[in-house]
Amino acid sequence: MASAKENRSCEGSSRQEEDLCTSPDVLVLQLLCPLYQDKKLTDLLPFLLYKYQIKEPITKGEMVHYADLRYFRHFSQLFKVVNECMCLAFGIEVKEVDPPSRIYVLKPVLGLTYNGMLGDNYQSISKMNLLVVILIVIFLKGNYINQIDLREFLLTREMLPQRKRFAISKPWEFITKELVEFQYLACRQVPNSDPAQYEFLWGPRARAETSKMKVLEHLAKVNRRDPKSYTNLYEEALREEQEATRSRDRSQ
Repeated sequence: MASAKENRSCEGSSRQEEDLCTSPDVLVLQLLCPLYQDKKLTDLLPFLLYKYQIKEPITKGEMVHYADLRYFRHFSQLFKVVNECMCLAFGIEVKEVDPPSRIYVLKPVLGLTYNGMLGDNYQSISKMNLLVVILIVIFLKGNYINQIDLREFLLTREMLPQRKRFAISKPWEFITKELVEFQYLACRQVPNSDPAQYEFLWGPRARAETSKMKVLEHLAKVNRRDPKSYTNLYEEALREEQEATRSRDRSQ
C-alpha cells in the first residue's frame, strides 16, 4: 500500500510533487549504496577517477589488480558493480572499446570533470559524490537552495545509518568555500534579508560542464523513471537546451 501511495504521489506534474518523490535523504542513499556497500571498490575507485581525470583508458588487469585478484575469474560481476557505482555516484560510464584487449574508457555521462577535487584519500570521493547530489537538489528546489535548507540537508545526510562511510570533515566549509572556489557553486545574499541570509545556485563551472537535461536524465536513471515523467523539470531542461542551441546557431 505504501508503494502504491508513493507511485500515486509521483503522478502529478508540479515541482512540489516531483520534489517529494525524490527527497534528499532518499536521493543520497540511492547514489551512495553501491559506493559504500562493496568493499572491493575502496581501492579501485580512486584509481578509476584518476584515470578519468587524466583521460586515459583502463584495462581489465588494472581493475582486477586494484579491486581484488580473486575477481579475475568473475570479472563480469566486478565490472557490473563498478559501472553501476561510477554511473550513479559520479555520472561516469565505464565502456569497453577494445574487447580482445579488454580496454575500457571512462565517459562523462553527466559531464562533470571534478578536476582539482581528487585527493589521495577516500574522503575526496565522498566530496565528489556530494557535489552530484547538491547539484541535483538545487535543480529540484527551483535552481537555488537557501542556507537553512542546505544545512538541514546536511543534517539529514549525517543522520543516515551509513553516515560513517561517507563522512566529510567540515562539510559546511567544503560546500560554502571549496565548491564556491571551484566555481561549481555560486553564493549570493537573499535580497532584503536582515540579518543577511545566503542561498546557493549552480556556479559557472557547473553550467559549463553539465546541463539541467543531463542532471535530469541522471536523476531519472537513479529512480528508474522516464525523464519526461518529471513534467515541469523536463520542460525547464528542454527550454534550456533549445536556448543553448539557438545561441550556438547565432554565434556561427
